[in-house]
Amino acid sequence: MRFRLEQRFTAPVAAVEAALVDPAFLERLAELPNLGRPELLRREEVGPIVHFDVRYAFAGQLSSAVTAVVDPARLTWVDSATYDRTTHRSEHRILPEHYTGRLTCSYRTRLEADGDGDTTVRTVEGELRVHFPLVGGRVEKAIVAGMAEHATLEAGVLDQWIEG
Repeated sequence: MRFRLEQRFTAPVAAVEAALVDPAFLERLAELPNLGRPELLRREEVGPIVHFDVRYAFAGQLSSAVTAVVDPARLTWVDSATYDRTTHRSEHRILPEHYTGRLTCSYRTRLEADGDGDTTVRTVEGELRVHFPLVGGRVEKAIVAGMAEHATLEAGVLDQWIEG
């Protein structure tokens, strides 16, 4: 399933980008529902390039139909990302720690000034595949809906972070 998400921030591109690569901001994301505390596994900065590996764990509620085939405690993954602060783009690979043959996902982001440059739009485009017979498509839709909800909440936290 291909997906596209858009986030709007009430800050310029440089401030948004600085927050997105700041480990302290990552800690603030622990306030959001459905994901456990993000765990920074690796951060390397070489010039304008920042590499980030962050472990996430799903902490939301799942239906009994899903828990019949998936152990919620094993829903952990690493978002392996490379940010280019020159082009304001990033590349991400989602690496499941369990059920590795069941999910593949990658996405790209770009930050662009909106209007007079005091606000920023972050566009996320990617592809997600869930390899479960009969239910894969429904699970993909549920994951993308969760990603969209998270993106909206993350934008609010980021705006507060920058203002704070």
